[in-house]
Amino acid sequence: MKVTFHGVRGSTPCHGDDIARYGGNTSCVSVDVPGADPIVFDLGTGLRYFGAGQPQDGTFRGSCLLTHLHWDHTQGLPFFTPMLRPGAEFDIYAPVQEDGRTVAEVFAATIHPPLFPISINQFPGTFRFHDVGDTEFDIGPVHVTARLVPHVGNTLGYRIAWNGINVVYISDHQQPYDGSMQASDGALELARNADLLIHDSQYTPEEFAMKANWGHCTTEYAVWFAHTAGVKRLALFHHDPSRHDDALDGLRACAVKLGAAAGVEVVAASEGMTIVLDRAAD
Repeated sequence: MKVTFHGVRGSTPCHGDDIARYGGNTSCVSVDVPGADPIVFDLGTGLRYFGAGQPQDGTFRGSCLLTHLHWDHTQGLPFFTPMLRPGAEFDIYAPVQEDGRTVAEVFAATIHPPLFPISINQFPGTFRFHDVGDTEFDIGPVHVTARLVPHVGNTLGYRIAWNGINVVYISDHQQPYDGSMQASDGALELARNADLLIHDSQYTPEEFAMKANWGHCTTEYAVWFAHTAGVKRLALFHHDPSRHDDALDGLRACAVKLGAAAGVEVVAASEGMTIVLDRAAD
């Protein structure tokens, strides 16, 4: 299984020489499983770059596991070029909405004039939207577990399993407001003994103190959560758009030390990074 990062920022895309090494696109991670259609986590601006490497002739087939509908996780969808050809098909799984609207209705209301030049139903390719909550389902040979996790509005984390390999994606995760180290049963269930956990690490403790109810967590919390769940490898994700490369290097170094003490391998996700997971090699 190959896991590739196409967008690693939270909140808003950003650019500049000072963020060139980690990248400035928002959340999008692809998963390549042998013999299966591609799966992507989230539809941030990194989706455009994933799409550039996919078939452009109408033969694209793929699925997205969408955590929630905030802009930084959906902005890339109308720029996903494989869907500009008839015959292309994209299944999007996303959380049920608190206001009763379907996910299809939300996208129809946002990818629509005057917010966008055309409506989503005018794309030549076919989008299929699936409203999900705490559930399990299969996408080809891949088993998916979805659980609602604490954030602002209904938000899902996902666990995918194939050939004994487990990858967990919790991009936005609200740490307890008081800064304590606790987690919901659903989040811990998802992450338990995972081979790879891709997890929110947006804030420093000082930033969290000012934004405690904004839906995210600290790097220290991400390491604690990974350790508590028995995760083998943690990929720090959803980097704050104000965080330049050198500062991210510093946070990564601290997290690596914390992880080493806790028995968790820690990396900081960057655009273009690919992690290969092979059960036979473990």
